[in-house]
Amino acid sequence: MARLVLGLVLAGSAVLKLASPASSRAALGTFEIEGERLRWVAWVLLIAVELGLAAEVIAGSEGAAWLAAGFLALFAAALVGAILRGRAGAPCACFGSRSTVSWGSVARNLVLAACFAVLPFLPSRSLSTDEWLALGLVVALIACVALAIAVLALAREVGMLRLRLGPAAALEIADEGPEIGSRVELVRRLPELPAGGIGLAIFTSQGCRVCSGLAPAISTLASDPDLAVEVFDEGADADAWDELRIPGSPFALAVEDSGIVLAKGTFNNLAQLESVLATAHRRRTDLEARFN
Repeated sequence: MARLVLGLVLAGSAVLKLASPASSRAALGTFEIEGERLRWVAWVLLIAVELGLAAEVIAGSEGAAWLAAGFLALFAAALVGAILRGRAGAPCACFGSRSTVSWGSVARNLVLAACFAVLPFLPSRSLSTDEWLALGLVVALIACVALAIAVLALAREVGMLRLRLGPAAALEIADEGPEIGSRVELVRRLPELPAGGIGLAIFTSQGCRVCSGLAPAISTLASDPDLAVEVFDEGADADAWDELRIPGSPFALAVEDSGIVLAKGTFNNLAQLESVLATAHRRRTDLEARFN
């Protein structure tokens, strides 16, 4: 029972770090760990050590108990150093984002270190098969909870990153390519447009690595029944490139069935290419509303 409780304490510390990755990484600056990359490494190592020691302690390893005691004593010493440098009250993320550097945190770590140090001296008995199964179930449930929290935390980090990057839109410059609203003859070289569909001309070149990487995505778009997609190579279709003043590859041009240019732009990924189509649909809707 003592091994299980103390192991859960270590595991809980790791889970709380996983639950608030940004704040727990930032808290490492309290201990003069500078640089985002170094903090990432230290954060991962801390979590790995805590989870590994927790599993070994619960399994009954005396060596893991001694290592856990030393780990917590070392962390208590780091907290004392931070206090002596005037960092009292700064976040430490020992047990979640609300943990701060204080003498109380030092005392807590020393008490836990003492508890782990006492573990090897406690009387023990071998567990029955049912008890081992119950213990394994508890450990598995803890691992599932930790994994779920880690996935949610990662999803939050990805969402924040996407917000910082802003919307993924193709680069539409007025002087590049045909003018928006102008009529182009290129529509005749596209596959037959379905009723209410959009024609999409994609300009690529042989030496363009981005174009090669996007080829499967372009093929997927071509299977859309509401689109008429055609690829124009810089070498094989040089006349189209020159006529429309295409600035480079990859470049996309969206037109309606009459040949009116609805959207255009340079793109580097599928999301940006789809933004050309979204802009074309929006502008066609605006034109229809204006004429009606």
